[in-house]
Amino acid sequence: MSDAPDPLLLDHEADGIRELDNQLPRWWVWLFNLTILFALCYLGFYHVWAKGDLMLAEYQREMEIGDAIKAKALAQFEADLATLVPLEDEPALAQGGQIFAQMCAPCHRGDGGGLVGPNLTDDYWIHGAAFKDNLRTIYHGVPDKGMVSWKNLLKPREVLAVGSYIYTLRGTQPPKPKPPENQAPANVPNIYE
Repeated sequence: MSDAPDPLLLDHEADGIRELDNQLPRWWVWLFNLTILFALCYLGFYHVWAKGDLMLAEYQREMEIGDAIKAKALAQFEADLATLVPLEDEPALAQGGQIFAQMCAPCHRGDGGGLVGPNLTDDYWIHGAAFKDNLRTIYHGVPDKGMVSWKNLLKPREVLAVGSYIYTLRGTQPPKPKPPENQAPANVPNIYE
């Protein structure tokens, strides 16, 4: 054996282990250099010369497009509000029931009998008994009476599903429902006539 050092081993040693001087594969070196070139081009294009939109500008542009689509859909829903009819398919009614249980039941009870909000099972509706009136009430709300507007929280299809579900509650007999609210008691004169 010769005492000449192995050309592949470096002088660096740690814990009795000597570092091996392997050359990196050429494809790896080229790939590494390409990533550096890409980073420089990216930096120049987006940050130095400002030729491309940064993430915030792209986000704002996409939000404007989304807001325009949303506004168009809401305007179309409001235009169609008077002509809509209750949905009868089970998936839509199930979706409406789920939304009702989550969003409406705290005020109207799970069975629609009424708590803070009015009874939804009788024929006495404060803001109109027609289906379109129900949709309008859900969509726009009645802020004076504490009914929130759901147009910014629910999609038009969800408003229609909830309205359709509420329509199925009419005529049901929940236990201890809230009394009708749109008629004055017989012995108290109606001051609004």
